[in-house]
Amino acid sequence: MRTTVRRHLGKVVAGTAIAVAATAVMVGITLPGTAGADDTGGGKAGQGTGQAAGQPQGDAAAVRPGVVEAAPAEGTRGKGRDPLTDDEITRVEKIALDRQQFNASEDVDGDRGPQRLGVDLADPAAGEVDDPDAPRRAVVSFYDYKDDTLVTKTVNLDTGKVEATGTQHGVQPPLSSDEQNEAAALIIADPLGAGLKADFKDATGKELTSPDQLQIAAMVYRAVPGAEPAVLDKCGEHRCVRLLPKVKNGPWIDARSLVVDLSTREVARLAG
Repeated sequence: MRTTVRRHLGKVVAGTAIAVAATAVMVGITLPGTAGADDTGGGKAGQGTGQAAGQPQGDAAAVRPGVVEAAPAEGTRGKGRDPLTDDEITRVEKIALDRQQFNASEDVDGDRGPQRLGVDLADPAAGEVDDPDAPRRAVVSFYDYKDDTLVTKTVNLDTGKVEATGTQHGVQPPLSSDEQNEAAALIIADPLGAGLKADFKDATGKELTSPDQLQIAAMVYRAVPGAEPAVLDKCGEHRCVRLLPKVKNGPWIDARSLVVDLSTREVARLAG
Protein backbone atom coordinates (compact mmCIF):
# COMPACT_ATOMS: atom_id res chain seq x y z
CA MET A 1 0.00 0.00 0.00
CA ARG A 2 1.34 3.38 -0.95
CA THR A 3 1.31 6.21 1.59
CA THR A 4 1.63 9.87 0.59
CA VAL A 5 3.25 12.18 3.11
CA ARG A 6 3.08 15.96 2.76
CA ARG A 7 6.23 18.02 3.39
CA HIS A 8 6.03 20.62 6.18
CA LEU A 9 9.25 21.10 8.17
CA GLY A 10 11.29 20.29 5.10
CA LYS A 11 10.44 16.69 4.38
CA VAL A 12 9.99 13.31 5.92
CA VAL A 13 13.11 11.70 4.56
CA ALA A 14 14.07 8.19 3.62
CA GLY A 15 15.26 6.17 6.58
CA THR A 16 18.55 5.09 5.03
CA ALA A 17 19.81 8.58 4.18
CA ILE A 18 19.11 10.13 7.56
CA ALA A 19 20.22 7.01 9.40
CA VAL A 20 23.63 7.43 7.78
CA ALA A 21 23.68 11.11 8.74
CA ALA A 22 22.63 10.31 12.29
CA THR A 23 25.39 7.73 12.60
CA ALA A 24 27.96 10.20 11.32
CA VAL A 25 27.05 13.01 13.69
CA MET A 26 26.80 10.80 16.73
CA VAL A 27 30.43 9.65 16.56
CA GLY A 28 31.91 10.13 20.06
CA ILE A 29 33.92 13.24 20.88
CA THR A 30 37.01 12.75 23.01
CA LEU A 31 37.60 15.48 25.55
CA PRO A 32 40.56 16.10 27.82
CA GLY A 33 39.76 14.16 30.95
CA THR A 34 36.21 13.37 29.81
CA ALA A 35 36.59 10.58 27.27
CA GLY A 36 33.27 8.84 26.65
CA ALA A 37 30.94 11.32 28.37
CA ASP A 38 28.17 9.77 26.34
CA ASP A 39 24.48 9.27 26.09
CA THR A 40 24.55 5.99 27.96
CA GLY A 41 26.20 7.49 30.99
CA GLY A 42 23.79 10.38 31.05
CA GLY A 43 20.87 8.02 30.84
CA LYS A 44 22.09 5.97 33.77
CA ALA A 45 22.71 9.05 35.82
CA GLY A 46 19.33 10.68 35.47
CA GLN A 47 16.41 9.19 33.59
CA GLY A 48 13.15 10.83 32.52
CA THR A 49 12.12 13.26 29.83
CA GLY A 50 12.74 16.42 31.85
CA GLN A 51 10.41 19.27 32.76
CA ALA A 52 7.71 20.07 30.26
CA ALA A 53 8.29 23.28 28.35
CA GLY A 54 6.67 26.30 29.95
CA GLN A 55 6.28 24.76 33.40
CA PRO A 56 6.91 27.42 36.09
CA GLN A 57 10.26 27.00 37.77
CA GLY A 58 9.54 28.94 40.97
CA ASP A 59 11.83 30.79 43.34
CA ALA A 60 14.76 29.08 44.96
CA ALA A 61 13.08 29.64 48.31
CA ALA A 62 10.07 27.64 47.17
CA VAL A 63 12.17 24.63 46.20
CA ARG A 64 12.46 21.88 48.77
CA PRO A 65 16.01 21.57 50.15
CA GLY A 66 18.10 19.20 48.06
CA VAL A 67 19.69 16.20 49.70
CA VAL A 68 22.89 14.55 48.48
CA GLU A 69 22.86 10.91 49.49
CA ALA A 70 25.86 9.27 51.10
CA ALA A 71 27.91 7.05 48.82
CA PRO A 72 26.41 3.55 48.74
CA ALA A 73 28.24 0.36 49.69
CA GLU A 74 30.85 -0.76 47.21
CA GLY A 75 28.73 -3.55 45.72
CA THR A 76 30.03 -5.42 42.68
CA ARG A 77 33.51 -4.33 41.66
CA GLY A 78 35.51 -4.83 38.50
CA LYS A 79 39.21 -5.58 38.31
CA GLY A 80 42.02 -3.90 36.42
CA ARG A 81 40.75 -2.51 33.13
CA ASP A 82 37.37 -4.24 33.34
CA PRO A 83 34.47 -1.96 32.37
CA LEU A 84 32.85 -0.15 35.28
CA THR A 85 30.05 -2.10 36.91
CA ASP A 86 26.63 -0.56 37.57
CA ASP A 87 27.44 -0.51 41.29
CA GLU A 88 30.70 1.33 40.66
CA ILE A 89 28.98 3.91 38.45
CA THR A 90 26.31 4.60 41.07
CA ARG A 91 28.89 4.87 43.81
CA VAL A 92 31.31 7.25 42.07
CA GLU A 93 28.51 9.56 40.89
CA LYS A 94 27.43 10.08 44.48
CA ILE A 95 31.01 10.48 45.71
CA ALA A 96 31.71 13.10 43.02
CA LEU A 97 28.61 15.22 43.66
CA ASP A 98 29.14 16.99 46.97
CA ARG A 99 26.48 19.09 48.67
CA GLN A 100 28.08 22.43 47.76
CA GLN A 101 28.18 21.60 44.05
CA PHE A 102 24.65 20.20 44.15
CA ASN A 103 23.19 23.33 45.73
CA ALA A 104 25.12 25.77 43.52
CA SER A 105 24.33 24.23 40.12
CA GLU A 106 21.41 23.56 37.75
CA ASP A 107 20.47 20.80 35.32
CA VAL A 108 18.83 21.07 31.89
CA ASP A 109 15.38 21.50 33.48
CA GLY A 110 16.55 24.33 35.77
CA ASP A 111 16.34 22.06 38.81
CA ARG A 112 18.95 22.05 41.55
CA GLY A 113 22.02 19.93 40.86
CA PRO A 114 24.17 19.65 37.70
CA GLN A 115 23.22 17.63 34.64
CA ARG A 116 24.84 14.20 34.78
CA LEU A 117 26.55 13.31 31.52
CA GLY A 118 28.56 10.15 32.05
CA VAL A 119 31.00 8.01 33.99
CA ASP A 120 34.06 6.40 32.39
CA LEU A 121 36.98 4.30 33.49
CA ALA A 122 40.03 6.55 33.76
CA ASP A 123 43.35 5.76 32.12
CA PRO A 124 46.04 4.61 34.56
CA ALA A 125 48.69 7.10 35.65
CA ALA A 126 51.99 7.00 33.74
CA GLY A 127 53.75 5.01 36.44
CA GLU A 128 50.88 2.54 36.83
CA VAL A 129 50.51 1.23 33.28
CA ASP A 130 52.20 -2.12 33.99
CA ASP A 131 51.08 -2.40 37.60
CA PRO A 132 48.43 -5.15 37.97
CA ASP A 133 47.48 -3.72 41.36
CA ALA A 134 47.06 -0.13 40.19
CA PRO A 135 43.93 1.52 41.62
CA ARG A 136 40.83 1.73 39.47
CA ARG A 137 39.66 5.28 38.87
CA ALA A 138 36.58 6.74 37.20
CA VAL A 139 36.01 10.12 35.54
CA VAL A 140 32.58 11.59 36.26
CA SER A 141 31.24 14.36 33.98
CA PHE A 142 28.57 16.94 34.81
CA TYR A 143 27.26 20.01 32.99
CA ASP A 144 26.22 23.01 35.07
CA TYR A 145 23.57 25.00 33.20
CA LYS A 146 23.78 27.79 35.75
CA ASP A 147 27.06 29.05 34.29
CA ASP A 148 27.61 26.73 31.29
CA THR A 149 30.48 24.83 32.83
CA LEU A 150 31.66 21.29 32.17
CA VAL A 151 32.83 19.76 35.46
CA THR A 152 34.86 16.54 35.59
CA LYS A 153 35.96 14.69 38.71
CA THR A 154 38.35 11.77 38.99
CA VAL A 155 37.37 9.33 41.73
CA ASN A 156 39.65 6.63 43.13
CA LEU A 157 37.46 3.54 43.37
CA ASP A 158 39.75 1.95 45.95
CA THR A 159 39.79 4.86 48.42
CA GLY A 160 36.42 6.38 47.51
CA LYS A 161 37.97 9.85 47.31
CA VAL A 162 37.98 12.57 44.63
CA GLU A 163 41.58 12.93 43.42
CA ALA A 164 41.12 15.66 40.80
CA THR A 165 38.52 18.21 39.68
CA GLY A 166 38.44 20.08 36.39
CA THR A 167 36.17 22.85 35.07
CA GLN A 168 35.96 24.01 31.46
CA HIS A 169 33.92 26.56 29.52
CA GLY A 170 33.13 26.26 25.82
CA VAL A 171 33.56 22.47 25.85
CA GLN A 172 30.49 20.59 24.68
CA PRO A 173 30.50 16.79 25.07
CA PRO A 174 27.78 14.63 23.48
CA LEU A 175 24.29 15.16 24.86
CA SER A 176 22.63 12.91 27.40
CA SER A 177 19.22 11.36 26.72
CA ASP A 178 17.64 13.78 29.21
CA GLU A 179 19.03 16.74 27.25
CA GLN A 180 17.82 15.31 23.94
CA ASN A 181 14.34 14.79 25.34
CA GLU A 182 14.23 18.30 26.79
CA ALA A 183 15.26 19.77 23.43
CA ALA A 184 12.48 17.81 21.73
CA ALA A 185 9.95 18.99 24.32
CA LEU A 186 10.94 22.61 23.73
CA ILE A 187 10.52 22.22 19.95
CA ILE A 188 7.13 20.55 20.34
CA ALA A 189 5.93 23.42 22.57
CA ASP A 190 7.34 26.17 20.32
CA PRO A 191 5.54 27.67 17.27
CA LEU A 192 8.58 26.71 15.18
CA GLY A 193 7.79 23.07 15.95
CA ALA A 194 4.57 23.22 13.89
CA GLY A 195 6.28 21.61 10.90
CA LEU A 196 7.66 18.74 12.97
CA LYS A 197 4.22 18.08 14.42
CA ALA A 198 2.58 18.25 10.99
CA ASP A 199 5.07 15.78 9.52
CA PHE A 200 4.53 13.45 12.47
CA LYS A 201 0.77 13.56 11.94
CA ASP A 202 1.21 12.87 8.23
CA ALA A 203 3.31 9.81 9.05
CA THR A 204 1.18 8.44 11.89
CA GLY A 205 -2.25 10.08 11.83
CA LYS A 206 -1.65 11.09 15.47
CA GLU A 207 -0.79 14.33 17.25
CA LEU A 208 2.79 14.76 18.49
CA THR A 209 2.62 15.83 22.13
CA SER A 210 5.64 14.23 23.81
CA PRO A 211 9.28 13.28 23.10
CA ASP A 212 8.30 9.75 24.14
CA GLN A 213 6.64 9.37 20.73
CA LEU A 214 9.97 9.81 18.97
CA GLN A 215 13.32 8.12 18.68
CA ILE A 216 15.89 10.89 18.92
CA ALA A 217 19.45 11.29 17.80
CA ALA A 218 21.19 14.63 18.37
CA MET A 219 24.33 16.60 17.77
CA VAL A 220 25.87 19.57 19.52
CA TYR A 221 25.56 22.78 17.49
CA ARG A 222 28.21 25.52 17.48
CA ALA A 223 27.68 29.03 16.15
CA VAL A 224 29.05 29.87 12.72
CA PRO A 225 29.39 33.67 12.30
CA GLY A 226 26.88 35.00 9.80
CA ALA A 227 25.24 31.64 9.20
CA GLU A 228 22.43 31.76 11.75
CA PRO A 229 20.07 34.18 13.54
CA ALA A 230 21.62 36.29 16.29
CA VAL A 231 19.81 34.29 18.99
CA LEU A 232 22.27 31.43 18.29
CA ASP A 233 25.46 33.51 18.40
CA LYS A 234 26.52 32.01 21.73
CA CYS A 235 26.07 28.38 20.73
CA GLY A 236 29.28 26.65 21.74
CA GLU A 237 29.53 28.77 24.85
CA HIS A 238 25.90 27.82 25.43
CA ARG A 239 24.75 24.22 25.08
CA CYS A 240 22.90 24.02 21.78
CA VAL A 241 21.49 21.04 19.92
CA ARG A 242 20.12 19.95 16.54
CA LEU A 243 17.81 16.95 16.59
CA LEU A 244 17.37 14.06 14.18
CA PRO A 245 13.95 12.75 15.23
CA LYS A 246 12.41 9.53 14.00
CA VAL A 247 8.85 8.31 14.28
CA LYS A 248 8.94 5.13 16.38
CA ASN A 249 8.79 2.26 13.88
CA GLY A 250 8.46 4.89 11.15
CA PRO A 251 10.38 7.40 9.03
CA TRP A 252 12.97 9.98 10.00
CA ILE A 253 11.78 13.60 10.00
CA ASP A 254 14.12 16.29 8.76
CA ALA A 255 14.34 18.84 11.59
CA ARG A 256 17.91 19.95 10.95
CA SER A 257 16.89 23.55 10.32
CA LEU A 258 15.88 23.92 13.99
CA VAL A 259 18.37 24.58 16.79
CA VAL A 260 17.58 24.59 20.50
CA ASP A 261 19.70 26.64 22.90
CA LEU A 262 19.26 24.59 26.05
CA SER A 263 21.03 27.24 28.14
CA THR A 264 18.39 29.87 27.31
CA ARG A 265 15.59 27.41 26.39
CA GLU A 266 15.07 29.16 23.03
CA VAL A 267 14.28 27.55 19.67
CA ALA A 268 15.50 29.12 16.42
CA ARG A 269 15.47 28.31 12.72
CA LEU A 270 18.67 28.46 10.72
CA ALA A 271 18.70 30.87 7.80
CA GLY A 272 18.42 29.29 4.37
